Amino acid sequence: MATTELSDEVGVSGADKLEDRVAFVTGGTRGIGAAICRSLANQGACVAAGYGRDKDRAETFRRELERIGITASIHQGNVGSADDCARTVNDVLDAHGRLDILVNNAGITVDKPVLEMAQDDWYKVLAVNLSGAFFMSQAVLGHMVQRGSGRIVNISSVVGQTGNIGQTNYAASKSGMFGLTKTLALEAAFNLKKGGKFDSNGVGLTVNTVAPGYIETEMVETIPQKVLERISAQIPLHRLGRPEEVARVVHFLCADASSYITGQVWGVNGGLEM
Repeated sequence: MATTELSDEVGVSGADKLEDRVAFVTGGTRGIGAAICRSLANQGACVAAGYGRDKDRAETFRRELERIGITASIHQGNVGSADDCARTVNDVLDAHGRLDILVNNAGITVDKPVLEMAQDDWYKVLAVNLSGAFFMSQAVLGHMVQRGSGRIVNISSVVGQTGNIGQTNYAASKSGMFGLTKTLALEAAFNLKKGGKFDSNGVGLTVNTVAPGYIETEMVETIPQKVLERISAQIPLHRLGRPEEVARVVHFLCADASSYITGQVWGVNGGLEM
């Protein structure tokens, strides 16, 4: 077990499965997104981390990666804006010359019961969590088809599978990612073949979703302790997940050897949705 844990630590050499690849992770400077950046970098990827407003934190994260020899860049934008999605993708292409991996991780919550939820609460969460994933994917898909390969991984949630009181907007946005993923996966394969880029022995162009359960992040820290204890008691593994456990699944799906996996939803939730 000690060896397995060390292999995903920052600064410890991985298998270089993603050497020379460029990965753009939205919401990539904190929580699950930061863990994904570290994990992809540990596999050899150059990482571009997207962030919303906290530039100081983003710069600190970039310097943290560069201190240990990881090539990294940060890119500010609002994923709820289609224009910002296109601009940040172009920024990454300008900075690194290519884009092999997109991880749509950015997400927000505005929790209220249905009868108390304002229109803005609904639209804001859908814009960031679902529309953002669509517009980011739309912005990178043509580049990936032209190159003949790529990986898109959407970060959904177990709440999209089970629903949750007070989270109709969040649950709808995360559930919507499942249909988005499957349709993108079909269109990616279709466009690859249509463009004469299909190679049955190649890396391929795949789209998948990872659906975490309750993970130890800042978002979960806002949940009262008694509620967390009740949630943990309902999880078959009787604990919350760790960001690194989600990140491992993401870097697995991004590897060349995962080229036969597309349009799938991968649960990382301790069995909560069973």
